Amino acid sequence: MHPMHLLVAPLYPAGREPLPPGLKEEDREQFMQAKKYQQWMVMGMESCAAKTVMAGVGGLGIGAFFSLMSASFAYEDPYLRQQTQAGMSNTQKAREIFKEMGKGMWRTGKGFGKVGALFAGIECVIEGYRAKNDMINPVAAGFVAGGILARHSGPKAVFGGGLAFAAFSGAIDLFLRRESSDDD
Repeated sequence: MHPMHLLVAPLYPAGREPLPPGLKEEDREQFMQAKKYQQWMVMGMESCAAKTVMAGVGGLGIGAFFSLMSASFAYEDPYLRQQTQAGMSNTQKAREIFKEMGKGMWRTGKGFGKVGALFAGIECVIEGYRAKNDMINPVAAGFVAGGILARHSGPKAVFGGGLAFAAFSGAIDLFLRRESSDDD
């Protein structure tokens, strides 16, 4: 065999590539269908829309959980509660407490979800534009997201919010990158 032939990758017609070990020729159609679904899933998970939705839903869940935990430690004035819940049965009182907790969970979860979706969407767009995955993406996304979140408070607050969110995003990303490099 000529030495140049060793450097040439083998070519196979589409759909006739070698099967992984353990699969038979009659499994090819099912294998190719599974491979096609896998490619669709990868494309979907890499899209900015999917990343934004996942971050928003994750933020909603984490915010609701934090609110639930903080509601269990909430300070309440027992005297005030007696006045507002006078004449209520225990079932009505419990219903009222759970309703307040649910409203708080929804409110906090929405806030966390909005922040998560905003940051993830901006970071994904920046990463796609730059075609790089480095420290600049989360810092820039944090600056933009912080500025957007503080937009109703004036230009100084926009700049300060952007700087604070950028510093926080950079610190978190630095910590995560350091942790993942230790695992290698």
